[in-house]
This record gives sequence, C-alpha cells and structure tokens, in this order.
Amino acid sequence: MIKIIDLKFQGLSSSIAAHLVETVEGPVLIETGPHSSLSHLLSGLAENGYQMEDIKHVFITHIHLDHAGAAWAFAEKGATIYMHPRGKKHMVDPSRLLASAKMIYQEKMDQLWGELRPIPESQIRTLGHQEKISVGDTQITAWHTPGHAVHHLSYQIGDILVAGDVAGAKIREDGMVVPPCPPPDIHIEDWIASIEMLETLNLKEIYLSHFGKVQQVKKHFEELKFILWDWANWIRPYYESGTSPKLIGPKFSAYVRQQLIEHGVKEEDLPIYESANPSWMSVGGLMRYWKKKLGADQ
Repeated sequence: MIKIIDLKFQGLSSSIAAHLVETVEGPVLIETGPHSSLSHLLSGLAENGYQMEDIKHVFITHIHLDHAGAAWAFAEKGATIYMHPRGKKHMVDPSRLLASAKMIYQEKMDQLWGELRPIPESQIRTLGHQEKISVGDTQITAWHTPGHAVHHLSYQIGDILVAGDVAGAKIREDGMVVPPCPPPDIHIEDWIASIEMLETLNLKEIYLSHFGKVQQVKKHFEELKFILWDWANWIRPYYESGTSPKLIGPKFSAYVRQQLIEHGVKEEDLPIYESANPSWMSVGGLMRYWKKKLGADQ
C-alpha cells in the first residue's frame, strides 16, 4: 500500500507529494520533495508511526529539487538513495545543480528549495532500466523514462506506478493533466516513447508527485500525449520568429490558464497548478526543445 504525504509546499496543499511504502522490513520513501518542506515530510512520517531514522531506502525519480532536494538529509541519517545513473554525479557534487537553480530562482532560491548538501557516493545506488530491488516483501522495478529529464526513473510496485513527472501533473481527480516542461532536457519524442512503454505495463493506478492518485490510466496518458504536443506546437512559431521568452511567458501563462478554466479547474486550484508546474518554466524548456530539434534539422 502506498500512502501519499502532502508536503504543503509554500503553504499550498496538493502541490508536491512524497510517497510512503510500508514493507515487512520497514518503510520505503519514494521522493523527498524539497528541503524547504522537510518538516511537513517528517510530520507525515510521524503520523504513520515513523521517524526520519527509520527510512533506510529512498528512491528518487529524478534530481530536480522539488523531487529530491531533501534526499541528502535522509542520507545523513544512514539511508541509501536510489536514482538514475545520470543523476549520481549531481548528487555527489551538487554545485552545478545549485548554480543552475540559482540562475533561475535568484533571491527566491532559499525560500523555495532550502538547503542542498552532497550525498556520499557510497550511499547512492544507481538503477538500470527494469532493474528490480526487493525490500522485504515488496519488489520495486525501475523504469528509465526520459522526456521530462534524461535522468528520470519511474517505479513500479505490482500494478501501481510512482511516476514522478513523466506522467505529468494533475491536481485532483477531475483536474486537467499538464506536462512539466522545464529546461534543459525536454524531448517530446522521448517523452511520448516513455508513455507508450508505460502503457504496456497494464497499470491500475499511477501516483503523481504533483499530485495524488490516477485510476483512469489509459485516459490520463492519452490526454497527456495530446497536451504535450499542444504546448510544444503553441511555442514553435514563437521560437521560429525569434521572440524573446520574456514576451512569450505572459501569453503562454494566459493560454494555459484558459485551458485549465475550460477544463473545469476551480479558481482556487489555479495557484496550485502554477506552484506545481510554473507555466513560465515550460516556455524555457519548450523553446530549448525546438532549438535542439530544428537546429539539428537545418
């Protein structure tokens, strides 16, 4: 059984989740969220009868700070951190990751993400595609799922998937699924291929980091594939005309907001969508995608 822990990121419910998996050999954590919301994660663990020191296995889907920013804190308490091989160097030495994030978030860096410290190489376990890890009575299969990030993993437990960002973001059961598209690794074709691979697994449920549980798996993936290309194709003419991302940002934010409203997303949930998946970041990611793709085609 998987339990969702709401990390109450920046005071908002249903924005970022961590996932608690209970086994006969103790608890497993999938995703930690950012260090800035560690206190909420620890409160969630305590509500389920666990302390930080009880967590010996932490699986992260990828190294973005909203998913793995607090992993180092669990490593300091003795946990093994499982991740994609391409994320390892950035967790052992997070200087480049920090520098990149500071360029984007500037003075809001500490408020949003908190602290980031290195994880000893001896406490990192990298996982191959389809590699299986058993913790007690629970088997976790790692699937390499690039598209959102080259270092992205999704984790399967039986017919359930903890998907990270490859399955998009969706706030509440009746919400709209949207694709987080931050720079630098967005690759639409790889993302679609990852979705199509996951569609072959006959999943009954998907757990999203942003946010909650999806049971209509086929419908969810179909909608995600559609909106991925919808957003990418909306951005393309602006890239081709050389428009500045600063000018595109407000227009794209308005476009996304109107999509959410037309889908039926409630007014009070719009800030949660923007917190979980800032629309301005997708402008940068999709502009970079078209630059790589069209530059290669020329």
